[in-house]
Amino acid sequence: MKFYFSLLTILIFVAGCSTQKDITKIEPIKNISDADRKKALEYFINGSAAEAKGDYASAVLEYQDALKYDPNAGVNYALAKNYFYLNRLHLALQHSRRSVELDSMNIEYLNLLQEVYTSGKQADSASIVLEKILNLDSTNVNAYYKLARIYELNKPAQAIRIYQKLSRIIGSEWSVLIRVAELYERLGNDQKAIETIEELRTLDPANQAIQKVLVDFYVKRGDFSKASEVLEEIIELYPDDEEAIERQAQVFLMMKEWNKAAEIYKSLFIKPDVSHEAKIRIAYAYFIESFNDSILLGTAKELFLQIDADTTDWQVKMYLGGIALRENNDSTAIKYFKIVTELAPWNPEAYLQLGNIYYEGKDYQHAEVVFKQALERFPEDFAINFMLGISFIQQSKYSDAEPVLAKAISLNGNDVFSLSAYGHTLSQLKRQEEAIQYLNKAIKLDPNNVDLLGSLGLIYDNLEKWDECDSVYNLALTRDAKNPLVNNNYSYSLSKRGVRLDEALQMVNLALDAEPMNSSYLDTKGWIYYKLGQYDSAKVYIQKSLDVGGEKAVILDHLADVYFKLNQKEKAIELWKKAHELDPSDEKIKNKIEKGEL
Repeated sequence: MKFYFSLLTILIFVAGCSTQKDITKIEPIKNISDADRKKALEYFINGSAAEAKGDYASAVLEYQDALKYDPNAGVNYALAKNYFYLNRLHLALQHSRRSVELDSMNIEYLNLLQEVYTSGKQADSASIVLEKILNLDSTNVNAYYKLARIYELNKPAQAIRIYQKLSRIIGSEWSVLIRVAELYERLGNDQKAIETIEELRTLDPANQAIQKVLVDFYVKRGDFSKASEVLEEIIELYPDDEEAIERQAQVFLMMKEWNKAAEIYKSLFIKPDVSHEAKIRIAYAYFIESFNDSILLGTAKELFLQIDADTTDWQVKMYLGGIALRENNDSTAIKYFKIVTELAPWNPEAYLQLGNIYYEGKDYQHAEVVFKQALERFPEDFAINFMLGISFIQQSKYSDAEPVLAKAISLNGNDVFSLSAYGHTLSQLKRQEEAIQYLNKAIKLDPNNVDLLGSLGLIYDNLEKWDECDSVYNLALTRDAKNPLVNNNYSYSLSKRGVRLDEALQMVNLALDAEPMNSSYLDTKGWIYYKLGQYDSAKVYIQKSLDVGGEKAVILDHLADVYFKLNQKEKAIELWKKAHELDPSDEKIKNKIEKGEL
């Protein structure tokens, strides 16, 4: 053994000292005496012995001494290799480069250099060295593998080219073909990927994994008939493969072969060994597909009801609740979602669904109750804080809405809806400057949101900041010139100021064209006529506003003012009194009653 080791090390050393006839040297080493060469060999052999024991630090010291006496390619290579083992990549690279400079035809030296480059994450340099290796040895399988893997990262097309060269040497090989298929997929060339996977099938026709990958590719391309053919082959070979059977049913759904899909699903459902989870997956497949074809919703419901008869699984109740919602059956949906909150109280989704049903049905009190219960369990849930906040807003409970909406914003400060709701709440709480701040933040996130601009214009109107008010309303109308709410609010603002009344009349008419029976818009038009001194027309529209929307203090006050201008003072006082009963805090109405005049 010792003799073999010594002979090997001497051969490496001598190779590093060979003449120009044997190998190519870029910088031939100058005259070295026989004595120096002998000392170098002694140190080299000592270094090799230390390296064989795994003592790379000692080996480095010995090789360094050898290098002093004979700095040939072999010594540099040995020194680089041991530095590499010690993970001292800078020094390994220095000596590895030197070994290649001295002997550029030595594949072993080149291979170490590319390993150092690869470890140092210098992929481009490593690939250049590997290309040199392949120029020297076009059958070097290992170099092909390494070069292809480097190219895979940023040059997939070149990686494919290298793998193809490798395949011409070693033939069709599983590990190569699977990587080529993945690369073609990355390049978006599904057809080539499929061809490659088909080649893999010829190597291993019974391999389920490859067959299922092929199915996925065919489905991705929309070639459902091919996918179905492959699945038939899988099922024929493996008749108990539930995953393949389910996939076949899904493909039939994609092909709109409803009856074939239903037959498969029903056959699976009656099997006693089919798991509960598999049954849910089957029903879920119909549920999802029903969004594309609503006729399947009934089948999904039937399957989930069948599962529900044998289980108390909250997931099944959740899906049944969702189906009931799709059927506009709120009472049934509420029943199922309530059960889910009992079976899975840790799941916030059921609370949200339940609360949303009440909210959408304008039952804001019940929505508030559900979201409060949810908030006790999930105080850090953004959606629950937000939904509770807007449930309070719908009931004009602005003081209650403020803290939960503030919490929602702390959880998600870039949500336009929560910023808008919070700005509205602050405005109602007379914290107008803060409201402006939050609405402006929302507008920055969604600059084309006309509703936000309208809300901001309304606040400026309340603050009587007319320049800002006009600027924001005009901006909103450049986004949506026919927006009824903005046209109404802007025209009402102008009417209060008694300016640009003809323009205001045009704007409110646009609003009424969109919503002719809107009580607020009718009142605005009446009030513009009042400001124009056309009291009979004012009376018609304000009275119609009351008829449509019921008695409100501000509208009764407007009508009373009109009657006063028509010299019907008793009627005016009667209406002012009604308005004061509805809003005792309005000092202006109280003064009119006390004075008996405007």
